[in-house]
Amino acid sequence: MSTPYPFTAIVGQDDLRLGLLLNAVSPAVGGVLVRGEKGTAKSTAVRALAALMPEVGVVTGCRFSCDPEAPDPACPDGPHEAAAGVSRPARTVELPVGASEDRLVGALDIERALSEGVKSFEPGLLADAHRGILYVDEVNLLHDHLVDLLLDAAAMGASYVEREGVSVRHAARFLLVGTMNPEEGELRPQLLDRFGLTVEVAASRETDLRVEVVRRRLAYDDDPVGFAARWAGEEAALRERITAARALLPRVVLGDGVLRQIAATCAAFEVDGMRADIVMARTATALAAWAGRDEVVEDDVRQAALLALPHRRRRNPFDAPGLDEEKLDDTLRDAADEEGGGDEDPDPDGPGGGVPPQGGGPDEGGTDGGGADEGGPGTEGREESGSGDAPPPGLGAGEQRPVRSGEPFRTKMLSVPGLGEGAAGRRSRARTEHGRTTGSRRPEGALTKLHLAATVQAAAPHQRARGRSGRGLVVRRDDLRQATREGREGNLVLFVVDASGSMAARRRMSAVKGAVMSLLLDAYQRRDKVGLVTFRGRDAEVALPPTSSVDAAAARLETLPTGGRTPLAAGLLKAHDVLRVERLRDPSRRALLVVVTDGRATGGVDPVALAARAGRLHASEGTASVVVDCESGIVRLGLAAQLARDLGGSAVTLDELRADSIAGLVKDITAAGRAA
Repeated sequence: MSTPYPFTAIVGQDDLRLGLLLNAVSPAVGGVLVRGEKGTAKSTAVRALAALMPEVGVVTGCRFSCDPEAPDPACPDGPHEAAAGVSRPARTVELPVGASEDRLVGALDIERALSEGVKSFEPGLLADAHRGILYVDEVNLLHDHLVDLLLDAAAMGASYVEREGVSVRHAARFLLVGTMNPEEGELRPQLLDRFGLTVEVAASRETDLRVEVVRRRLAYDDDPVGFAARWAGEEAALRERITAARALLPRVVLGDGVLRQIAATCAAFEVDGMRADIVMARTATALAAWAGRDEVVEDDVRQAALLALPHRRRRNPFDAPGLDEEKLDDTLRDAADEEGGGDEDPDPDGPGGGVPPQGGGPDEGGTDGGGADEGGPGTEGREESGSGDAPPPGLGAGEQRPVRSGEPFRTKMLSVPGLGEGAAGRRSRARTEHGRTTGSRRPEGALTKLHLAATVQAAAPHQRARGRSGRGLVVRRDDLRQATREGREGNLVLFVVDASGSMAARRRMSAVKGAVMSLLLDAYQRRDKVGLVTFRGRDAEVALPPTSSVDAAAARLETLPTGGRTPLAAGLLKAHDVLRVERLRDPSRRALLVVVTDGRATGGVDPVALAARAGRLHASEGTASVVVDCESGIVRLGLAAQLARDLGGSAVTLDELRADSIAGLVKDITAAGRAA
């Protein structure tokens, strides 16, 4: 067995180490999610923690790690008689991103059950992790269905397997640790909420600390055993401190005043539900035990809030994580004053007391009340900036400062026609491991989802030849049929955004950005990859290569400058190049092209014909597309609708894009694909 890197030798990363240690003291805290860039000791710290965990006693021969002093009465390997059992180190079980449901929760041996009539259940990783650590690296890339199963087991302390007429339940209590790189995409808010704590990690920018990290790592790589021996004393002391904190934990007092501070903090930061309050209480109690105190104090509550609330207060995926520490301190102080019986009137303009005025300020665009910025008939044809003013400092001729996006809204469903086989998601129809059963096929490799009716039908004609007796149906391996299922896949949604002068009226560009932001939010919820191509002036650029980080796309969109001519063909051709490369990288992920424009094309020789030709190039390759028509004003040329026809897709106006729109029936992209 390889020697793990000592936990006490990790340099810096104080929040990471504290979050892990608090869960070691009190597993009821609910685990920890570690967010950060690659190369920040996330995996090293988790693996090192296992060496600090106390050994566990298990019933001899039990595959589910039952405690000999209190065996699980419902253990599938039970019932267990009173026995001394054996001790072993706590396990660290790693769940790979590509794991199947059967590997996670366990599975019935279908072939043995049908051919031998024996119901044999094979435990999964949840059983292996019982009374240990379950480590999920890149948890944000794990299929949502597996994350649901994982977090349900963590919350209930048990795993339930119901399939093929067999019902199995076994204990599954473990310290759940997930790590992720936010640049590769976020977890859904309801899944974030299931992790007790979260910590943000980043590489230090201090030269001395970075030098020490490299020095220790090189020493460990040269002689792991010798390096671990040099830290054995610190490791033993930390292990003893964990044991002492566990023993003290039941005696820690959580007073009413502290509970009031916890409740006030969760209310002040507008946290949904009550899980945050409970996790904060457990974390504060663990902090007190870790400090060797038998009573929770205000500092424990403050530290608990910094660990338990940042990932729960995110209102949408574009909100920055973290807490306002000044507001936190004021909230804790006010709650303490109320508990002490203070009778001073609260400051209506203090934290949480005042309501900022809505709109009206110049920074909020309140002065953009009309005139040329409206984009009326007199200004619709302008190809330079929406006003005649000189460009602001730092911007080129014809450019305008970035416009703030409008408020996001819920969008209509856009999907790719046909049946795909891409990564699991929530947008387009696809063959998946989870979903409704639509048919059967011969298994390719291991059988995972038995189609019972099809298996019986395949075996039935051969019963006479097989000498069928009264014992029942004789089933052989060749008769087994795999169920085919239909669910939803995630797609690559590539946005091609017109940032030219014809789109640059400030109010209209704000609405356009709000629409794109809404589509980005929809892509986040449907587990898509996204990319962003913009065009203006004389050329187009890839503002964001395809990524799973919708946050990055939203940030690029907010800083998008506008102005200049409209090289529509260049934007479409740049999108074609991006899609060509992505098809080579990920052939199974289908693309949805979303072109946001008013359809105007200017600059160069015959720009309209060039744009039409570029659109037909996408259509010839079968790329699903939709054009968001941003044309406004009294006189409308219908150029976006013509572009949609060239692309072989459909056009939808900004108003029609809203899910609650009553402007008329939205032209569904799937129907357009069938018509094409």
